[in-house]
Amino acid sequence: MWLYLQRETDVASADMRLLHVAPEEALVLRLKGRPNVHYVRLDVEPERPCDVFGDLTRAPFVSGSFDLILCSHVLEHIPDDRAAMNEITRLLSPKGRAILLVPLDDRLAETDEDPSVTDPKERARRFGQHNHVRMYGRDFVDRLSESGLDVDSIDYTARLDGRERERMLVHTTALNREQLFICRPA
Repeated sequence: MWLYLQRETDVASADMRLLHVAPEEALVLRLKGRPNVHYVRLDVEPERPCDVFGDLTRAPFVSGSFDLILCSHVLEHIPDDRAAMNEITRLLSPKGRAILLVPLDDRLAETDEDPSVTDPKERARRFGQHNHVRMYGRDFVDRLSESGLDVDSIDYTARLDGRERERMLVHTTALNREQLFICRPA
């Protein structure tokens, strides 16, 4: 995600309001303190460092608050992911964009989810991790579109040269591609 932000966006120069959901420390170090970025970290886990403690399904911000939202590997943990997607749409400014990453299995036409699956071992087997509540399928873009977003899907790892791929240990399969979903209000 950092390479995409650095190479494909104006995060280094434009004034912007940025919401980082469940922030990863590696990105926090690169984004926090930038004079052009009003940077807000949102997390539902009270023990993690954040600026605002809150739930992405009911974010405590006014509509249109953010020019950029970063949300990496969060939606698969949220029982009502559609409410979270609607909140992302609500929070984006008219020209804003959200960059989302989720685990996605290209072999699945439809997202595999079942709220009755609560056993951590079964969740790990079926959804890829003990605390995931779904494994997204190829219908992920449709789910985002239903929440009012226009979506571009980018396999950004395919744009990396061989040395970058080796340095970052990028080995993609149907289950571990790091596809970026660039979303804008429809």
